[in-house]
Amino acid sequence: MMERANPWKGRRIAMITIDGSQGEGGGQILRTTLSLSLLTGIPFTMVRIRAGREKPGLRPQHLQAILACQRIAQARVEGARIGSTEIRFWPGKVRGGEYRFDIGTAGATSLLLHTLFLPLSFAEEETYLWLRGGTHVPWSPTYEFLAECWLYFMRRLGFDLDLRLLRAGFYPQGGGEMEVWIRPVKRLFPLQLLERGALLKITGYSAQANLKEEVALRQARYGKQLLKQAGFEVEMETATLPSLSRNTTFALTAYFTHSRCCYTALGARGKRAEKVAEEACQKLLHFLRQNGAVDEYMADQLILPLAWAGHDSSFSVSTITSHLLTNIHTVSAFLPVKITVQGELGSEGTVTLTRGEGGRETACDLHGFRSG
Repeated sequence: MMERANPWKGRRIAMITIDGSQGEGGGQILRTTLSLSLLTGIPFTMVRIRAGREKPGLRPQHLQAILACQRIAQARVEGARIGSTEIRFWPGKVRGGEYRFDIGTAGATSLLLHTLFLPLSFAEEETYLWLRGGTHVPWSPTYEFLAECWLYFMRRLGFDLDLRLLRAGFYPQGGGEMEVWIRPVKRLFPLQLLERGALLKITGYSAQANLKEEVALRQARYGKQLLKQAGFEVEMETATLPSLSRNTTFALTAYFTHSRCCYTALGARGKRAEKVAEEACQKLLHFLRQNGAVDEYMADQLILPLAWAGHDSSFSVSTITSHLLTNIHTVSAFLPVKITVQGELGSEGTVTLTRGEGGRETACDLHGFRSG
């Protein structure tokens, strides 16, 4: 296992307070803060959790993330209940092993994995996770995104993990199941990725659950047609997914010399198969018209592992999002790393991470964003 130097080891660590309504103001702040607390040993109080949302406070998926972190580290928690807008968390030592977590709703299993995988990568033991909930739900990475894009980048940084989908879980039923194997990190690498290089190929994945096979075939045909009209060929696969729901998913993965991206779309009641394919195609084509090496969804998911790795890194991103800026702000509250963003919100840009000199620095102010 890699021994990651903890800059707070041996110091008396005071509890810090995080405002959960800052920036994007959703569950991302909570998930990132939980991961950082387990990594650094810093206890925290989070106030105004999801204060600006229609249903403020903790929802089932957020509560499960807290309870899962509590379990893997024998942490102490106060305020962990549905609807709570304030919690206090005292981390313990993270231990690997076998864990099973059932969100109980269609809450995203991918987001729970994002919370747990980094601390568990530094445990002394290997870890097996069984996660139950939503594997294909709106506003969250689908399983295909995890397998085709997120896993590619995490392995590139030096993380050692595998994924397997057992059953797809769609909104609102959920019930999806996935397995994850996490092995202790041996060495982490920086990321220098300013250019994605030449486009090597595009692959497509069109799947249906408890519908006619023709639905997946329609998605595949229309996706190929739209990409061909834009001048691109695609290698398309169709599949039938086991699930408790009736739904579809469609994913396009673009492989470049130095990078990769994956754009997905989901079906819904009354939504035509062609519309599902069109949504994913439009997102991919928009990315291909830009120069960023990392897509807008993957960018914010790179900040925490890169900051914790302790190397100088930089990457270009297709679109600077509020999620990216929020994650930068949260990470900078815990770690001595300088993170500079060049570019404007909603445009292409470059993110640079530089090892700090004992301070918690950032060039990104959520209350008055400025270019680096």
